Amino acid sequence: MPASRSKSKRGAEQPQQSPSDLKSSEVDDPIPPSSLPQTTLKAVELLVLAAIYSPVSQLTLSPVYGSIPSAIHHHRLMMSAVVLGWIAKNRMRLYLPTYLANILPLLAFSIPVIQYYLFSYSGRLGSFYGPLVTEAVTYFPLVVLSVSSAGILLEAVDLGHYGQRIRYAVPAILSYTIFSATENASTYFIKQYIGSSPILTRMGLQHVLATFLALLLPSRLLILAPLPILHSTLLNVHMPLDLTTSRLNSTLHQSGFAIVDRRESSTGYLAVIDNLKDGFRVMRCDHSLLGGEWFKSYQGHASAIKEPIYSVFVMLEAVRLVETKSMNQLPEIPDNQRNALVIGLGIGTTPSALVAHGVQTTIVEIDPVVYDLASKYFALPKNHTSIIADARAFVVRAQISGWQHYSYDYIIHDVFTGGAEPVELFTQEFLLGLKDLLKSDGVIAINYAGDLLLPSASTIVHTVLSTFPSCRLFREDESPAGFSDSESTAERDFTNMVMFCRKTTEAFGFRGIVESDCLGTQARRYHLYPKHEVLPEYFFKNGHEVHVLREGLTSSLNAYQQRSASEHWNIMRTVLPDSVWENW
Repeated sequence: MPASRSKSKRGAEQPQQSPSDLKSSEVDDPIPPSSLPQTTLKAVELLVLAAIYSPVSQLTLSPVYGSIPSAIHHHRLMMSAVVLGWIAKNRMRLYLPTYLANILPLLAFSIPVIQYYLFSYSGRLGSFYGPLVTEAVTYFPLVVLSVSSAGILLEAVDLGHYGQRIRYAVPAILSYTIFSATENASTYFIKQYIGSSPILTRMGLQHVLATFLALLLPSRLLILAPLPILHSTLLNVHMPLDLTTSRLNSTLHQSGFAIVDRRESSTGYLAVIDNLKDGFRVMRCDHSLLGGEWFKSYQGHASAIKEPIYSVFVMLEAVRLVETKSMNQLPEIPDNQRNALVIGLGIGTTPSALVAHGVQTTIVEIDPVVYDLASKYFALPKNHTSIIADARAFVVRAQISGWQHYSYDYIIHDVFTGGAEPVELFTQEFLLGLKDLLKSDGVIAINYAGDLLLPSASTIVHTVLSTFPSCRLFREDESPAGFSDSESTAERDFTNMVMFCRKTTEAFGFRGIVESDCLGTQARRYHLYPKHEVLPEYFFKNGHEVHVLREGLTSSLNAYQQRSASEHWNIMRTVLPDSVWENW
């Protein structure tokens, strides 16, 4: 009788469980202590792989949307995915039809396929929504599933005897620390070594990360993995293989273009592209162009160098035309007794012209791939001095060495790339360094590309005018709406502008051009002499609060850089068709 009551009592203490309770209890089965180190290591590996994918995801977007637009939403989207993945892990494991982490490898192999098809809608999505939509259906779910899976695995680590706060807080804090540290480290590493091998390319890294996930999380779902892998190796033109490159050219031929060469580097995705119909060649960097020239020859137009397609690079050569009253009283110094420093190579339009005039020219270019492509496909002359280095580091070394070793008659500052100016090369500290390298009667030409009505342009102009005693500013085209520069009421004014400056307060002008200045090119006949002067008042008429741009204090320009990059993106879509930008 007592035994019967005991049995009945025990039965009353064990009510029937619902299906969801059963599923939860199956997932929460305790992990043997001997497996805890392996379980913890697997959780860490999931977090590390998801974090490494962060810079890779941005890199795959940059050829289609540009590096700056691709980064606008990225951090917030990534952090939202981390938080959601951690908070929702218990709910997700109840309702997903399979073990959560098993989905990850197949998703990772499928991401390049999803991106490939989404990129074809970039013209409709635009530079603001395009990156957001693409990462929302690729990187966002990858991070959510990775963090959720890692969180579930870390629950096996029993910290309950330290208290409930420690039990829940420590795994979350450690997970965030691991994720954040790995993301920062991988961003730096990938930037240094991108393009150095087929594995260290955008597509290569995506497939390496997917392979690691497959090895970490083997499951029956991987039987489907050959499908996206075959698509990437046979059909995806972004894969740097001979077969896919041939398919890329077949696609571009339909729009009248052809890929001559393509590579990846720290600067971005680089490609040399020919327009087969109109007869010009350009060098592409992500969603921007570093320059171009005509290769179609016209009867009766022989030239010493090829015709450039952009007038602003020609206008930079007007440093040779600068004259003052005091200079006119001195004997003229021939070009072969002058020297020049060019910061930023592009395709080499300006340095090639300086070399053709006999000027001893030194080129400082941070990207060896840009230098190689300019030499191989744009006939960059060999009789110059090349320095592959960060311009800031070079200027510091030159200042330490002294003017006896480094001083120049002309300095060309032309560093626009990726849709916006690198603001660290417009700080007063860097400009003062260039000023130190300029001879007393020398001239510096600073190219600025951006929306001249934005406060960022006003700040940079103010910084230049605060550094050099005498400057004149010229845009490559007329002021918008046909008004004078001081009266223009346009809402947007994206253009190229060249600021010519000297170290002395003496006023200067430009001598008239002669035929030898033109090197036989029509572009120089029409665009070498600066025509459209911009008065400083144009930049300060809107009451923008301006300041001198200082090193380490450039974050105030970030929002304006994003807007300028977005405007540049729209302009680039009018220069080349969508299909050229989307198929990289």
